[in-house]
Amino acid sequence: IPIISTMHHPRSTEAATKYFLTQAAASALILFSSMANAWNTGSWDITQPLTSPSHILLTMALAMKLGLAPLHFWLPEVIQGSTMTTAFIITTWQKIAPMSLIFLTMNNLSTSVFLLMGLLSSLVGGWGGLNQTQTRKIMAYSSIAHLGWMATISSIMTNILIMNLLIYLIMMTSVFLSLIISKSKTIQDTTSTWTLSPTLTIIMLLSLLSLGGLPPLTGFIPKWLIMEELILQNFNLLISMMATSSLLSLYFYLRLTYTTALTLSPNTTQTKFKWRFYPNTPTMFITTPATISIFLLPMT
Repeated sequence: IPIISTMHHPRSTEAATKYFLTQAAASALILFSSMANAWNTGSWDITQPLTSPSHILLTMALAMKLGLAPLHFWLPEVIQGSTMTTAFIITTWQKIAPMSLIFLTMNNLSTSVFLLMGLLSSLVGGWGGLNQTQTRKIMAYSSIAHLGWMATISSIMTNILIMNLLIYLIMMTSVFLSLIISKSKTIQDTTSTWTLSPTLTIIMLLSLLSLGGLPPLTGFIPKWLIMEELILQNFNLLISMMATSSLLSLYFYLRLTYTTALTLSPNTTQTKFKWRFYPNTPTMFITTPATISIFLLPMT
């Protein structure tokens, strides 16, 4: 919360307040579900089998902490109100704790609720991101879509869930670092990336396509394995809807790659030569996640 509100700006204050309220409400729901469970069973342990209302409550609370649809409304707003670096922390580091809670309590969370939420999240992540111009909001919606994929698999195979989370974290890191280095806050800003560094434009192009889940790149691994597993479990309608919704998110990744690497906007001669000062952000960190988020497919 202090990290979000360090910028003295009404928007960041608003974002911090929204973040605080949703997280506090979700934490209160977790406590309430364990309390309701203790009232019925006499046990405070949430890793033991829970009673029906409390396990649904716990599922909803964890989904709210993560930002799964239909409890996703806080995520794009909070991310838009904070700086790029803070948005990067919220979409990556802040997902680890709720995910580990889901991993621990998976046996007594509601499977049907998770499958429904996963489907809704992938649809919302696709539709919501279509009309956005701010890169942070686009990344927020893509995060919702990815978490939807993770939610559907979580109740079936937890090892795929962990692998998906790790790959998601690495891909998000590489995309956000390239956005931070090129200072791209809107889609319009990405058009001048090529003046900064040709290598960076290629890395950005490939990372975005990997995030969209195209086959020769790393992002295809989780989608492939999740689809395979869900088809084995006979969730055919669900998985076809989710695959269709990933086309929607692919559309806005493609739009970003198009402005970044495929177009030359009608520039004046001055913009073709940016003043190349020594970069403030260390570019060393981007090498590892970028490489991993592009070349990991043979690992499957």
